[in-house]
Amino acid sequence: MKFSELGIEKNILKALNEAGYDEPTPIQQKAIPPLIDGHDIMGCAQTGTGKTCAFAVPIIQRLEAQTAKGRAPRALILTPTRELALQIFENICQYARYTGRTAAVIFGGVSQVPQVDAIKRGADILIATPGRLWDLMGQGHVTLGSIECFVLDEADRMLDMGFFPDVKRIIKFLPEKRQTMLFSATIPKEIAALADSLLHTPVRIAITPSAKPVEKIEQKLYFVEKAEKRELLAEVIRRSNVAQTLVFTRTKHGADRVARDLNRAGIKSKAIHGDKSQNQRQTALSDFKACKIAALVATDIAARGIDINELPLVINFELPNIPETYVHRIGRTGRAGQEGTAISFCDHTERPYLADIEKLIGRAIPVEGEVPHVPKEGEETARRAPAPRGRTRKPVSENATAEEVAADVQRQKAQKQRRQPAAKAAAPAAGQTARRAPAAEAREEQRAKAAAPRRSRSSSAGARGRGRAPYAKYEQNEPRYDAHTPARTGELSEAAAARIRQKVAAAMAARTEAAPAVKQAGGQPAASSARPARSRSFRGHRKG
Repeated sequence: MKFSELGIEKNILKALNEAGYDEPTPIQQKAIPPLIDGHDIMGCAQTGTGKTCAFAVPIIQRLEAQTAKGRAPRALILTPTRELALQIFENICQYARYTGRTAAVIFGGVSQVPQVDAIKRGADILIATPGRLWDLMGQGHVTLGSIECFVLDEADRMLDMGFFPDVKRIIKFLPEKRQTMLFSATIPKEIAALADSLLHTPVRIAITPSAKPVEKIEQKLYFVEKAEKRELLAEVIRRSNVAQTLVFTRTKHGADRVARDLNRAGIKSKAIHGDKSQNQRQTALSDFKACKIAALVATDIAARGIDINELPLVINFELPNIPETYVHRIGRTGRAGQEGTAISFCDHTERPYLADIEKLIGRAIPVEGEVPHVPKEGEETARRAPAPRGRTRKPVSENATAEEVAADVQRQKAQKQRRQPAAKAAAPAAGQTARRAPAAEAREEQRAKAAAPRRSRSSSAGARGRGRAPYAKYEQNEPRYDAHTPARTGELSEAAAARIRQKVAAAMAARTEAAPAVKQAGGQPAASSARPARSRSFRGHRKG
């Protein structure tokens, strides 16, 4: 089947062809025709099956066929996360590029000023997260009286994240007469009750059984204790030899720590979670999609709605405590019928989570290997001992960001490369080493003397009793210098040496000039005969 057989308008078909859409996915085949006819939809489909296109194309076609009565939004799409909202916005802009329909996206974590400006300019389709939409509604920037189409996407995720109170408040402001679409990967009882209250004689679509993973995803399992997970993660990523790897952790701190460890291992990584600013999250995602980084470490906030084309590998560094979350995580790979691999690490504390996951998916995950923890002799002592003198400690603190660790690793590599040529050029010959050996020994002796302990108070008191030494305020073994005497090394500065050379040259010139006068007089000059007498008198004075 082709998209042209689904009753889609030609301008939208042109945009779909340019985006590389050829054949519709199963949910698109089943959802687009009834949505174009105006029916409500209850869609149960796992992530990555093409739901965005399934509801976006009929909405654009419906709004294109009718004349707008004002600038207020006519379609509302609620999503649980910022990333999913941006993804849907980008897709709708692509699908509607040859139509007159416009879209705007609003979400929290960033300034609301540009979002409010976009709403004031007018937008036919509004994509929003519940929290920011409720805030802007309270400020009077958004009104929902003109909504004709309402989409609640990833409804079960909304429930998990605690957005249901906001969603129910927003729904009260929607017109009674509207077309409603509800999509969810799982249908717990709360979602079923909400669907009964929202939908009017809906068309129910279930592409796969609830929460069943895509069959083309190859799933693997490693039994490994916590202490070995970090080394195993780096080894698995290297061995897989893929351009992109998405790694999942349960906590934000764990995501940062894993990203730092991967950067130290030479695998360029970034972390993404709820504590990151929106700009940091967008930068990390764009770098990952562009293959500028090899691994993206994420919490479950990125488990849904992140559409990364041909993502080859997903790794569960920690198993989720909610079995449905496992399905959403591994659904990041194997999207739209493509193949992918999902690898999970399980320690002994996560065995109950594994049992729940295998019960949900209806089969056991194949075990790829087992890495038992074998404590090494002196492991605890070595862990607490400080780094030996002369060795470099960890380049950055444990609380550094993954980006700081990556920059530090690159800086160390650059320093090492600069040191290697310099070390070769500065390597002395054997004879030079032998000649410098005595000087090196002298320096070592001087360092040892400087490191000697100070005199005790009793010895200092004795010294005060015998009279204060001229340098008593200095350390006993500290080298001392006098401004009126040469340095203890016996070396002169260049300026002093130049002055001495000038004086010697002047004295030699004066002696040369005086030599002819002595010959003409036939004897010693008076000054010359008197000089030795003064010299003997001076020496006698010093001896006496």
